[in-house]
Amino acid sequence: MPIDFKKEQKDLYQPKTTPSIIDVPEMLFIAADGKGDPNTSAEYAAAVGALFGLSWAIKMSNKAVLEYVVAPLEGFWSAADSTEKSNFEWTALIRQPDFVTEEILQAAKSKMPDLDTSKARLVRITEGLCVQAMHIGPYDDEPATIAAMERYAVETGYAIDISDARRHHEIYLSDPRKTAPEKLKTVIRHPVRKTT
Repeated sequence: MPIDFKKEQKDLYQPKTTPSIIDVPEMLFIAADGKGDPNTSAEYAAAVGALFGLSWAIKMSNKAVLEYVVAPLEGFWSAADSTEKSNFEWTALIRQPDFVTEEILQAAKSKMPDLDTSKARLVRITEGLCVQAMHIGPYDDEPATIAAMERYAVETGYAIDISDARRHHEIYLSDPRKTAPEKLKTVIRHPVRKTT
């Protein structure tokens, strides 16, 4: 059976709709940075296309190494104290198996001359302590889930610890092109620190 991170690590990818605290380990990603409204930004659409293209190229080129399922799209977000989506700064990511190296990434890039992969980079990220929950519904309804997460964190002896280095994190388990908005599943994760 192919390895599927979503099934192998349910604590990371299948949390309940009620908040919980989790210690997120180091993981390997292909990532690309940018700025703008993800609903209208050509830069965001190009980054997502490049990340999926590279992820599939790596998977297909390394079948003998490991059979696995391409991981879902993720995003780290910050808004520079603004709710305007055009001001959003983002890092789009797709998790990779640990065998992926810089050489493997460059080989995948070379196979995709028609795709702008120049911003895609390999990065290891350790999020550490976070509060998380499964949000079900439209992305614009996330504030209610976030408020519940923040309340839970405070009630259990943690403080939200968002900074330039530790950002709002979303994992997109549904394809918005194929899923009704009220059925979208998104893991939302915020960094925390202990207060007690």
